[in-house]
Amino acid sequence: MYTRAIMAATALLQGERLSVYDYRCEFGPGDSPFVESHRSYSISYVRNGSFGCQARGDSHDLVAGSIMVGYPGDEYMCTHDHHVCGDACLSFQIAPELADSMGGPEAPWRAGAVPPLPELMVLGELAQSAAERCSDIGLDEVGLALASRFLNLFEAKRPFAATASDRRRAVESAFWLDMHSREGVDLEASAKQAGLSPYHYLRMFSRVLGVSPHQYLVRSRLRHAARLLADEDRAVTDVALDVGFADLSNFVRSFRRAAGVSPREFRKAARGDRKIVQERLAAPA
Repeated sequence: MYTRAIMAATALLQGERLSVYDYRCEFGPGDSPFVESHRSYSISYVRNGSFGCQARGDSHDLVAGSIMVGYPGDEYMCTHDHHVCGDACLSFQIAPELADSMGGPEAPWRAGAVPPLPELMVLGELAQSAAERCSDIGLDEVGLALASRFLNLFEAKRPFAATASDRRRAVESAFWLDMHSREGVDLEASAKQAGLSPYHYLRMFSRVLGVSPHQYLVRSRLRHAARLLADEDRAVTDVALDVGFADLSNFVRSFRRAAGVSPREFRKAARGDRKIVQERLAAPA
């Protein structure tokens, strides 16, 4: 992915067909972007920070929960106009024979990036838990589940045009929503924070990041919940309240819709119940 000294890369798993790296970047607005190329198929889960990605004539803004997608030989350039707290990605590098064995069209692998999707974020957080050895699930298992789910969910969409000001506001608002996701945030408060009317804010945010502010807020809560469920033994009710859900049934319903399993089943998967992961691999989109 990255080659400069300012990017720290730690190999977490190195195999013939699947490797996993932890990337941490300290580039900022004052650093000049440069052209790079993907060495393999890859799915990189954005854990923290934000950065831009220009690939195949399109520009993408990635925030926590987004996925950067790589195709062997494709050139791309990362920009850091909105750098706030450092960027961190968990990257799954996939060999061509493994990608071919998964089937499906080539188009998903040339998407460049996809917005925060709940079905992918919960798996991304489970992968991070596995990377930190807080789970008995293997990184290779989660990587295959993430790649499979990505291919099932992918729908090609042309990005809307957005101004530099729109992109900056959307990314800054996503950071604000993530920081305040445990609170009772509504559209009016989010728009006020961004300095826009609710109508223009909703259009701007959705146009730049591919999801509405409310969708991003809920997905941020689910992302935090997935980490708590994977790492800790607190009651599901306490987790729901801690991440911002006022109603347990709504949390369970939202989590099941995103992950395909209940919070308790997800916790079992994090503890090493491979049957649940295998069932998700076999499940249709």
